[in-house]
Order: sequence, then C-alpha cells, then structure tokens
Amino acid sequence: MQTLIICIDRDDDLGHKVGIKGPVVGRAHNLDAATNLALYDPEDSDANMIFGAIQIYDKLKAEGADIEIVSICGDRDIGVKSDTFIANQLNDISEKYGARNAIVVTDGAEDEYVLPLIESRFRVDSVRRVIVKQSQNLENIYYIIKELFSDPKVSRTFFIPVGLACLIYAISVFAGYPQGAIIAIMAFIGIYMLFRGFGLEDIIEDFTENLKRSFYGGRISFVTYVAAAILVFIGITQGLARCWELESQGLLLIVIFINASVWWFVASGLLSWVGRIIDSYLSKERVGRYWVLPFFLSAAGVILWGGSACAILLSQGFRSAAIQYLMISIVGAVIIAFIGVGLSAYIKMLENRKPSI
Repeated sequence: MQTLIICIDRDDDLGHKVGIKGPVVGRAHNLDAATNLALYDPEDSDANMIFGAIQIYDKLKAEGADIEIVSICGDRDIGVKSDTFIANQLNDISEKYGARNAIVVTDGAEDEYVLPLIESRFRVDSVRRVIVKQSQNLENIYYIIKELFSDPKVSRTFFIPVGLACLIYAISVFAGYPQGAIIAIMAFIGIYMLFRGFGLEDIIEDFTENLKRSFYGGRISFVTYVAAAILVFIGITQGLARCWELESQGLLLIVIFINASVWWFVASGLLSWVGRIIDSYLSKERVGRYWVLPFFLSAAGVILWGGSACAILLSQGFRSAAIQYLMISIVGAVIIAFIGVGLSAYIKMLENRKPSI
C-alpha cells in the first residue's frame, strides 16, 4: 500500500450519530458509513466529505494507483481528547498498511487542525476540502467566531461587559427607573475602557491570582489581601460620597474623589505589603527588594493628596495655602522615597552578607 486517502471526522459524527467507530477502512465500508450518516442527518457535512473522498479514490483507482480509503474519527470533546483518538488510529493504520503517502480530505478548517498529526506519520501529497458550496463562507465564519469565544481572554473581554450592561439595565427597569440605565451603562463603559486603556485589568487579574495562591497555600497574605480589597471598596464609596457632597460647588469631581479616597487606597496597598512580607519571612525568602514598595506607595499617596488638595483650594480662592500644600507634599514625597531606597539598599546589603544555606 503506497497511498492512503484519509478522511477526518474530528468531532466523531459517525460514532455519535450512526454508531460507527473509526477507523472505517475500505470503499464499501466508507460508502455505507456516508450513506447512513446522510440518511440520519442530510445536513451533516461529513457525509459529503466521505463521498468526495470516494470520488477521489475511484478516479485514482481507475488510473491504477495503489491506494486505500480510510475515515478517522475523533471525539465529541474537540481538543486533546479527540486528537488523541485520531493519533492512535493513525498509528494503527500506519503500522497495518505501511503506507508512506496520504491525501487528506476534510470538510472545513476545524478538521485541518489535525494536519500536523498526519504529516508526522505520512507525506501529505494533497489536501482537499469538501464543503457544500452554499455553506463554505458561513462555516468558516462560524468556526472563527467559535475559536475566538473559546479563548478565555476574548470571552472575558466580550461577555463580561455585555453581561454587566444587560444586568444594569434589568435592575434599572425592575427598580422603575429605566432612564437611569443609560447613565449607569455609559458610566460602566467609560470605567471599563479606562481600565483597559491603562492596563488595570492586569493588576486585578494578578491580585485575584495572588489571592487564590495565598488561600490554597494557607498564607497570612490571604487575610491581608481580603482586608485590602475591603479598604479599596471603602475608599471608592468614601470618594463617591464626598463627590456627592461637593458637586454643587462646581469642583472637579475626579479631584474630589482622589482627595477623599487616596489614603484608603494607600492603606490597602500597605496592608497587602504587610501580608507579603510576613509570607516571605516565614518562607525564608529575601525581602530587601520589597522594602521600597511601602515608601513609594506612601510617597505617591502624599503627592496625590497634596495635588488634589491644592486644586480644591485654588478653586476656592486660597492661592497661597494651595501652593504651600503642593510644595510640602512634593518635598515630603521625595524624602519618603529616598528613605525607602536607602532602607531597601541597606537590607539588601545585609542579606548579601548572610551565608547562603
């Protein structure tokens, strides 16, 4: 046997619909399988694929080619499981018939994912895609969309905002305030776009991963992470409440929000740092590089608080006091940052002096 015509049924329609297990070898058996499948489900493209492979077989056989036809079946669970079944069947056929060349027949882009499995065992002379002409573009588009939505990053990016927008609208309608849904949805879309634009979703993802690791690892940082998340929530509510109080004064709401909530966010970061330091000490890890973080975080908090206080005072006409707040906050932040850098360098030096265990 020199050449095999290999039909790929990656999702095992033959087994699932008509109870035929792969591999299906020979023209007569493949013709029966395709006929039974077409009678069971006339819209199934795998039947057309096998008929197309039989047509190729008849043509080459009439020309005197040493050839055989075989249909390989995977599994309904498309992926590792189905491809493992296909790989095992290919190994059996390769050992049994000793063919060196292959002509691959598929019904679409999905089945062609297993081409590397075939190419590692046979020399592929040709690939034929047999698709009902009216459905070719539709199937390709469907498969592309299916593959995109199976990607966790794409599905989270698409389904989470759409799902939350629908939920906001449903709650607003249920509460008897449907016009508020537009405001809430637009606010949510704006926040979501800012998160995506600044890459803040990566920070949240890292936070949740650290939270899960600390929980399953029984670390102290799990408690501090939860407490830090609560402080962030308190900071957001505190900032929004302050905005609600002062919006009538014509002040910039984002400045009010920062001024009212910044220290809650700083406290949240410091609490997370405490948990990380405790875990590092218990695990006997080097912690010198971590000691600069609370100082930089505090310095950022001082600058944000001083800058927002300066903007608020300027809007109220207190120019000299505003400049004093800004200058003091800048000088204080620089001093705090220098202390952090010096302390971190000193701790690193002490750790380098310790003999490695």
